[in-house]
Amino acid sequence: MRFWPEPERARALVARFKTWPKPFHTPRTGVILVNLGTPEAPTAPAIRRYLREFLSDPRVIEIPKLLWWPILNGPILMARPRKLAPRYQSVWMEGGSPLMVYTQRQTEGVRAAFSARGLDVEVETGMRYGQPSIQSAMLRLRDKGCEHILVVPLYPQYASSTTATVVDEVTRVAGHMRNQPALRFIKRFHTDPAFIRPLGDKIAAFWQENGRPQKLVMSFHGLPRQCVDMGDPYCRDCYETAHALADYLGLSDDAYMVTFQSRFGPAKWLEPYTEPTLKRLAEEGVTDIDVVCPGFLADCLETLEEIRVEVCETFMHAGGKRFRYIPALNDDPAWIASLADMVQTQLQGWPTQIDPV
Repeated sequence: MRFWPEPERARALVARFKTWPKPFHTPRTGVILVNLGTPEAPTAPAIRRYLREFLSDPRVIEIPKLLWWPILNGPILMARPRKLAPRYQSVWMEGGSPLMVYTQRQTEGVRAAFSARGLDVEVETGMRYGQPSIQSAMLRLRDKGCEHILVVPLYPQYASSTTATVVDEVTRVAGHMRNQPALRFIKRFHTDPAFIRPLGDKIAAFWQENGRPQKLVMSFHGLPRQCVDMGDPYCRDCYETAHALADYLGLSDDAYMVTFQSRFGPAKWLEPYTEPTLKRLAEEGVTDIDVVCPGFLADCLETLEEIRVEVCETFMHAGGKRFRYIPALNDDPAWIASLADMVQTQLQGWPTQIDPV
């Protein structure tokens, strides 16, 4: 009985084996840093496209579609883009909107930090509305062999209209994939030392150079009061951030206050409102204030135009003497390093080393 093939047959089997696919490499890991999004240009048509997508999200506008649709496609999309265009133009940067520029720099910074640490982790930017979309980021990671994806919504405080809608979109895209990736999400990091420390150090450095104000105002993006009443933890998260930041800076209770900005529509939003509060402070004799926006990791229209220009003018006209806006973390090296640390911690158990095969 012959147990081995004839020499010619053996050589044919060996040749055939060489044409078989090689064993799969270890699946790779990817990260998506997700921010809100921005118009592609500071023009009315681009702003209109962006607002249509943004304000059509039922988590952003919790009004029945049949009631909201004619309002959105009528007075809002017809008039608001033209009003917003000059405001966007006033803050536009060479590489695009500030939100886009700084989010991309954060992505590049985390990517470079991982490379310096010898980690094989792909990092992409995804915008919830506009481009580059979350879907395009997920497809890029898929094409690079990433079967594990960590999604990092760049919102320190959790809200249904921000973080939850990112989760909605990621799972929607994954739902159309045959080979779905393993997914993780960072829900919030509003009191994480990796966030509080670089922000507190930035404020302290600003004060060391410019002196301390009479009062520090921490202005967070607003939210309809009804959302909080229905169980949204955003308001609590904002106050916990403020307390953690005040503790880090050693501030007494009367040295700072929390306000909420960017109201939209007639409904009651979280109070106190930023602009009327600062007007009242000036009228009461608080003439020297600094404003920081701990809910924004990248400067944008709401910080550079609404706070630095509009709110400043209101405060000064009411009797204020000195108004200073402290910039967001943006591409601050200390923040980039902390962000990389925070993300790397969440990747434990997933492949992050270069495949030796």
